[in-house]
Amino acid sequence: MARTDVEGAQNVEVSRPIPCEKTPAEQLAVMERYTAVHRDATERGLSRLEREVACLEVIYPALFRSIGDDDTIAGRLDFLPVGFGCVTSLGGVGHYCVFHKLRAFKERLGTTGERARVDALLDYWRDHDVKALYCDEVLDDACVGRFIDCSYPFMATARLSGMMLDYGKLLRLGVDGMADLVASGERGDFRDACGRALDLFGACIDRQVELVGEALARCGSREQGRAAELRLMADDLRAVRHGPPRTFHQALQLFWLYALVSGCINYGRLDVLLGDYLEADIRAGRITEDDAYRWLRGLWTMIENRRTTVNGRIVVGGYGRPNPDAADRLCSIALRVCRDCRYVEPQFTLRFCRETPADIMDAAYTCIAEGATYPTLYNDDVEVPAVGAAMDVPRAVAEQYVPFGCTEFVIQGKSVGTPNTLVNLLKILQMSLHGGVDPQDGVQKAGPVAVRPLAELRTFEDVWDNYTALLDHYLDLAESCQTASYRVMNREVGFLFASMLTDDCLGRGRALLDGGVEILGGTCETYGNINASDSLWALKTLVFDEGRYTLEEVVAACDADFTSADTAEAARLARIQADLKAADKYGNDLEGPDAMADRLYEHVARGVRDRGRAAGMGYLLIVISNNQTNTDWGLQTAASPDGRPAGLYMNPANNPQAGAARSGPTAMLKSLVRFDPALHAGSVQNIKLTPQAFSCHPGKVRALFDTYFALGGCQLMVTVVDRGQLEDAQRHPELYPDLLVRVAGYSAVFVDLPREVQDEVMSRMLWD
Repeated sequence: MARTDVEGAQNVEVSRPIPCEKTPAEQLAVMERYTAVHRDATERGLSRLEREVACLEVIYPALFRSIGDDDTIAGRLDFLPVGFGCVTSLGGVGHYCVFHKLRAFKERLGTTGERARVDALLDYWRDHDVKALYCDEVLDDACVGRFIDCSYPFMATARLSGMMLDYGKLLRLGVDGMADLVASGERGDFRDACGRALDLFGACIDRQVELVGEALARCGSREQGRAAELRLMADDLRAVRHGPPRTFHQALQLFWLYALVSGCINYGRLDVLLGDYLEADIRAGRITEDDAYRWLRGLWTMIENRRTTVNGRIVVGGYGRPNPDAADRLCSIALRVCRDCRYVEPQFTLRFCRETPADIMDAAYTCIAEGATYPTLYNDDVEVPAVGAAMDVPRAVAEQYVPFGCTEFVIQGKSVGTPNTLVNLLKILQMSLHGGVDPQDGVQKAGPVAVRPLAELRTFEDVWDNYTALLDHYLDLAESCQTASYRVMNREVGFLFASMLTDDCLGRGRALLDGGVEILGGTCETYGNINASDSLWALKTLVFDEGRYTLEEVVAACDADFTSADTAEAARLARIQADLKAADKYGNDLEGPDAMADRLYEHVARGVRDRGRAAGMGYLLIVISNNQTNTDWGLQTAASPDGRPAGLYMNPANNPQAGAARSGPTAMLKSLVRFDPALHAGSVQNIKLTPQAFSCHPGKVRALFDTYFALGGCQLMVTVVDRGQLEDAQRHPELYPDLLVRVAGYSAVFVDLPREVQDEVMSRMLWD
């Protein structure tokens, strides 16, 4: 294949980034210095770890921003089109270049000479950007496309967004204690680089002290309260420069700064991390709960300002907390912050179980009822045993699961599990009905699979076998492309900061993806799963059971997108589409379509899991995800036998297609619990309710949710919105600048979403 086209967006962005604090000339100078250091290290033959830390020394602490006027902890960071990271949300993975953003930056420059300097950066990074190197290795002309090229049935990318670090180790040991731990093992490139990285982290703390001093100098004589807050910030930065934190504020500060330099954008079990510090401070009379509230709200603001779109997970509650009482105190304060902030991020998440106090659940439902869209709810009585079975780990390890992104699971401090592959189950079904050709663009995309023609498909089982034979080829790609992403990343970088707080990199003396991580996992995002199963059910019933249409008639009607210029033909096609839509659908607690959805789920979930095991991975599992990819991929997916027209969004995650849930919310939720959670690494379950449902029938709503969870519901994400409000927001966006909705695994300001995504969210059933 030709070299990957690196132009165009490589990430879904909903939140609007905060402009860089530095001038364009200053930004260009940093990017050139970073590039020069990378080039020099490469030409000198330095190890990837030596090169990494040398490059990190260019951007840290240089890219730290000034202290904000209302900041309660220090630590704001700019991101440039060239740099180092873990995730596409903040640039890219490893040494990255965001090419379209660098080209946009070029247009802001004033001189021909400056623009030529940017061209030199573009030329260099085309050969060294880690994601581009990965794409050059795994993409092909038909089957595997770059994320987010939705013309392909399968997309692959390189990212490390799922890192949830063991910040508790850092807080227990402090910076100097971490340095001692690094130095205690056998010397080598990894430990030497980690030592340099910790020295750099210390320099970052020193820089924060300077920035706080600058903020103090700006304080007027009437700002005594703000000055006292800044002095506390400076004192606590000095306190954690070497030793472990002793107070809640110190612990919060140290955790946040390390999260920034590590490039990790999900934060894990905050109540476990900070609950004991909070409890000790309150008991000693050093702070009040109002102090803690103010500082946590400051953290919420810092996370929101990073603008990572679908991340920023903070997790509280659930099993596996050493001190539940202290953790619950922090949890209660965090719920107050959640209720008041109404931010897109952090993705505040409540793990609950039969031991969760009633006041915690009441506060959570109050947040949801008032339209915060958070917390997202995870049922530990289902999730913990499911994670143990899916990842094949003991219960004590499974209790430390944390969701990230759109709902994928990892074990905090012990596993990697980023979804670097995505598969469109509906598009592959369509290809199986067209000899391997994608009816959307006429391109053959079957790879090595011999797809049987329609004339040979005489029974439904023939259709199923033909589909799954092609699907299995793409499940093979899910494993090979996932493992390739780790191989390429490890070849280029070590992720030093993430490695130091992940078991058991320091114990083994190896970087994260070089045999250091205890559990090397991965996930594959699946899309169009319910459209595909509803299509299969419609074919089974209308073609093979009832004989109303031939297979050829249904496929031809889909190919015509159910339309024709001829009046009689148009009527015939409309009748076929109406019958396809009228066929029983998943989401109504009906055995037939729900069993078909489960059959497809089991094939895909077990297929991916078994391929991961055969490859020697700790786990490889599907995640039944949704962001706006179900909409973007739907735009480039042809009409389907469930009656869906060409170009329409596909169903969101595990939820039914718009208009298909005809039997009420209880029936819909009962369909959602069909799938065995022990076979996946997370699935998105959305429901949309009116405020009146909560205010007029709170007991019924709670009973609905309680029943769902008692039946085995693993997770729920709730949007509460007035009927007609979203439609009005489309017409008058200026009136709704803060209206939040659950897109799927993340929340967003409704008016910031693309029109097609708004339409998909609006199409979901609003229960009253």
